[in-house]
Amino acid sequence: MKMIFMGRKKQSAELLKWTVEQGIEVVAVCTDSQFENSPTAAMSRQLGIPVISMEEAEEYSNNNEVDLVTSYLYWRVIKKPLIENPKYGCINFHPAILPDWKGCGGYNIAILKKLPQWGVTAHYVNETVDTGPIIRVNRFDFDYKTATVKSLEKKTQDELVKLYKEIILEVKEKGRLETLDIDNSQGTYISRKEMNDMKIITDEDLESEDLDLKVRAFWFPPYDGAYIEKNGKKYTLVDKEILNTLVDEDTTALF
Repeated sequence: MKMIFMGRKKQSAELLKWTVEQGIEVVAVCTDSQFENSPTAAMSRQLGIPVISMEEAEEYSNNNEVDLVTSYLYWRVIKKPLIENPKYGCINFHPAILPDWKGCGGYNIAILKKLPQWGVTAHYVNETVDTGPIIRVNRFDFDYKTATVKSLEKKTQDELVKLYKEIILEVKEKGRLETLDIDNSQGTYISRKEMNDMKIITDEDLESEDLDLKVRAFWFPPYDGAYIEKNGKKYTLVDKEILNTLVDEDTTALF
């Protein structure tokens, strides 16, 4: 099976290596190679796989046989050649429950909305973001009362890695997979701007019983967390529970 692999972050690099170990021929990789510290680009070089742009991948798929395109945390909108040309389609791995939560900001919403469960989704890609036919949704419990966006992201990525491996092995065995009878045009789409705007702590937030919830819903250093703005500067808020998670186990209290 010939694959074009599209992805970024540490998990993507590890999954690229795992994919090759399954005997799948990865013919090219699209990733955030514009950054010197890109883990997926480094893994591609280590495996001897060419790193190409999405436009080059489109051209490659027009002129060569490709069985599958996979997108794992890839940030660009994928276009027709990479959707239509592969024999077994183009599959995206989304770190949220579809059709409920599309786009960005899912982890934050999960905490802010006090949801009892979160999940991960594999779906075929179409021309709009996160609306293609759903292959599988895996759900898991989490506690919004103690979770931070950082801890939920870690749990979600662990589950998304598992889902990727399940789906890829099934495609290798069966080819194009059946999809669920779910209308994936519904749900809520959250843009990056909307996610960033949610970080702003308003006067109403300061009076709310859920202020701690909002602080934890955006705690993901080194990125800006939930913040107040003063004199053009952003100040991220942190609570005692978060501080406790940062304490070195060898630290002793003086006061």
